[in-house]
Amino acid sequence: MAEEEQGVPPAPRPSFRILGPLQVHGTDGPLRVPPGRQEVILAALLLEANRVVSTGYLVDLIWEDVPPETARTQVQICVSRLRKLLAGADAEVSITTRAPGYVLHTDERNVDAALFTAGVARARLLRERGDAQRSVEELRAAVALWQGDCLPGLDSGPLANKARQLNEERLTAVELRIQLELGLGRHDRLVGELQLLTHEHPLREKLRGQLMQALYWSGRQAEALEVFRTGRRLLDEELGLEPGRELRELESAILTGTLAPPSGPAPVGPAPAGPGRAAETQAPPRADTKAPPEEPAAPAETARQEAVPHQLPAATADFVADAAQLAALEEALTGGPERTTVGLAAVTGKPGTGKSALAVQVAHRLSDSAFPDGQLYCDLRGTTGAPVTPEEVLGRFLRALGIPGQLIPESLDERAEMYRSRLASRRVLVVLDDAAGERQVLPLLPGSRRCAVLVTSRTRLTALPGAHRVELDVLGEDRALELLARIVGRERVATEAVAAEALVRTVGRLPLALRIVAARLAARPHWSLASMVQRLADERHRLDELTHGEMTMRASLALTYDGLAPADRRLLRLLSMAQAPTLPSWLAGALLDDGRPFPSDLMEPLVDVQMLDVAGVERSGGFRYRFHEIIRVYARERLASDPPGERGAALARMGGGWMYLAQQAHRKLYGGDFTVLHGDAPRWEPPAVYTQELLGDPLAWLEAEQAALCRMVEHAAEEGLHDLCWDLATTLVTLFEVRGLYDLWEQTHLCALTAARKAGNLRGTAAVRASLGSLYMSRSQFGAARQALTSALDVFQALDEPTGEALCRRDLALIARTGGDDASALELYARSLADFDRAGDVVGRAIVLTQSAHIRMRRGEFAAAQAQLDEALDTYDAVGYVGGRARTLRRVGQLLLEQGKSDLAVLTFTEVLELCRDSGDVIGEGHLLRDLGHAFSVMGRPDRARDFFDRAVTARERIMDVGGGALARLDLARLLEGEPGRARELLAPAVEVFQDRGMVRELTEARRLLAAG
Repeated sequence: MAEEEQGVPPAPRPSFRILGPLQVHGTDGPLRVPPGRQEVILAALLLEANRVVSTGYLVDLIWEDVPPETARTQVQICVSRLRKLLAGADAEVSITTRAPGYVLHTDERNVDAALFTAGVARARLLRERGDAQRSVEELRAAVALWQGDCLPGLDSGPLANKARQLNEERLTAVELRIQLELGLGRHDRLVGELQLLTHEHPLREKLRGQLMQALYWSGRQAEALEVFRTGRRLLDEELGLEPGRELRELESAILTGTLAPPSGPAPVGPAPAGPGRAAETQAPPRADTKAPPEEPAAPAETARQEAVPHQLPAATADFVADAAQLAALEEALTGGPERTTVGLAAVTGKPGTGKSALAVQVAHRLSDSAFPDGQLYCDLRGTTGAPVTPEEVLGRFLRALGIPGQLIPESLDERAEMYRSRLASRRVLVVLDDAAGERQVLPLLPGSRRCAVLVTSRTRLTALPGAHRVELDVLGEDRALELLARIVGRERVATEAVAAEALVRTVGRLPLALRIVAARLAARPHWSLASMVQRLADERHRLDELTHGEMTMRASLALTYDGLAPADRRLLRLLSMAQAPTLPSWLAGALLDDGRPFPSDLMEPLVDVQMLDVAGVERSGGFRYRFHEIIRVYARERLASDPPGERGAALARMGGGWMYLAQQAHRKLYGGDFTVLHGDAPRWEPPAVYTQELLGDPLAWLEAEQAALCRMVEHAAEEGLHDLCWDLATTLVTLFEVRGLYDLWEQTHLCALTAARKAGNLRGTAAVRASLGSLYMSRSQFGAARQALTSALDVFQALDEPTGEALCRRDLALIARTGGDDASALELYARSLADFDRAGDVVGRAIVLTQSAHIRMRRGEFAAAQAQLDEALDTYDAVGYVGGRARTLRRVGQLLLEQGKSDLAVLTFTEVLELCRDSGDVIGEGHLLRDLGHAFSVMGRPDRARDFFDRAVTARERIMDVGGGALARLDLARLLEGEPGRARELLAPAVEVFQDRGMVRELTEARRLLAAG
């Protein structure tokens, strides 16, 4: 009988799975849990769901031996990232801090392990009540939750022990269910399952005995005895033991024919404990001391799942679909196996006809089934007067696809090639919203037929080859009435059917206008639809002209605008100055100079009447908002009547708010206002508690607000706020440098340089030039870097600006060091140190000490190098600058290796590797894997060295870093001189890279190895 015929309850679909690989189900599909520490911590919290897990226990899970001093801080960072990740789960879940650690709160029905335990407990209770049939059903449903061994691949010893405990409980549940089914006389149908289980667990005597019983009662006595003999032989060979008493007695009963047929369920042992349910109410505490390992465990495998972007905005809940349009678009995008080109569709039409809503709706419908490898989305801003360039879009998409910013090429053609290569074997949907024209779209088309592109635009895009086109017009009357009913309520529309028809005709059946009018009615249930028709008729321009252009749209918007309170109207006008894609809550407070603790309260009246849309939730718990472009244009027209002085003051506060938050983010990362110059532009401070929550992860905030911050730099330049412009641009290098956003670095700085020069701002001009010098160094453009830095240094010397002088001399020293002129570099470093000391910049001093220590190391001045690195580490620890600590520790590891202290070097490199992984620094990870390979080579451990070099090749080439991959290939080939075939396979592509990049020393070495083979 099939399970369905037995009435077996279907296995639930919990949001969190640990009975198998760790999985989290989100509202839009699976959520990727980053491997490593976050995976370990989430698994530990889920095993103890709704119970306290101590921080010490989590530290022990990650560092089983000697944890670093920053261990608890790193755990806090991981928990913070998990909170962000779990915001996308499809179940209510939260992680709260509760002494002495953390608690993951969720309904236990959301966790498969808890469901399993509860199901087994119910089964045992039913068994005790004599209901064997229902007990079997519960056990089947509980075991069906498993998707393999519990938490495979997690290296943490304590977690592996708990996983083994759960695996044991699974087998116990299976044995119990089989025991019950044998009692129900189902022995004949259990034989196959038991044979498989016995093969998988050959030393488990309980299963072997059950197989013997099933075979015997099925009339297969000889096979039953052979099962016993096979088990006895295995026990003797593997363990030197004889079978247990119960198995021996079972054999005897079969031999004598005295094994009684089943007459009911056999006795049941005690219920297994739940997942991780120890007697204590929290996880085990940390041990005070543990013996150091002989050598550190190898870092976890660096292979990661490919980045799967999910960038689609939320679909409109009350969207009214045209079934024919939806079907046509879906067919055009998905096509069939015979399709040989990329699927391409274009949705065009007048403003307000719902192009974006239709595109997003179609994209969501197809995302899981047709495009499981991800969805890319970009607002091309074609109607804003400042469209996004194809280069910018490709940069965003490549980063979303897992390519670090440092490795993204500069030219459009090279970016397009990398983009097409990245999508060649994937099924990805690309949504390009509000395109200015075909020239903006064509470079963004993938080359693979597996992918598809959906474009929206106000122009017809007739030059897009092979595109299926849908041109939207106003709604038909039936769909317009349906949209009205969904917003104001079906009963209300049915009651005033004639007025409803008149209303949709009056607004010209344009979706945006209809939504705005309907929102007013929904907010005022005491108004009749007929009264709204009358109000529309009283407007200066008749709304039946709505389909003819913008003037009638303005009249429609005026209905809602005029119904707002004066303060709300003023806020709407001032918000139109903001040029960010979405608007944060604090912006309202800045524009109105209102310091209330919950600034989103100022926005909500505009949301109520749909003059603003809610676009998302911030870390602070506040909301983000979005203008429809037509409403923004309308609001800006009304702003023109405000006094210029009021507009200017509000703009300065808005820019001051962005500047304040960017400066605070830099301070949190660096431990203070270090290695940066600031201007005198006034700041506007959002509420302190709000700011603290917003900047809980300062780098994440900078990344999330990247577009708004960069646009504010441009806006400040346009409005003549030159001091704010250069200050904000140079502060944003905090983000640009870490993430390799070189295009944005250059774009914002050239804008700021123009503004500062135009205003005659010498200090600002020098600051921007110095920062551009750092950018050019990052691009290996040393001539341009030296010129920019030298000109900036001259100005800083004239102004007696010590921080500026220090920054310029530090970077000029790095140029000299890179060129092999160590003497000049040391002289410049010495002067930079003196400048930083004059400025009181301790982090700047530590950076110089770290960089110059590398020269001391190369010269064999180990004691001097160590002293400099120790001072730098002390500084970073004092201020809490984790990034600086990681870079300095890497130099410490290299110094230890030079001194012959290979074991300590490996420990140090391993710690830095973990820091790189925690921060998402995949380029740094590649460096550290090579460092570990070199360390094990020096130690005479070629197998370990080979393993790390192999991982370095994989890590580099996965992110398309061909230069780094070639160097790692050369490292690996040196170890394989006895394997000419493998060495030749490694070196062939590396030689091409070395030739293309003029890397003479590496090319010579590669050719030598090839010749030797």
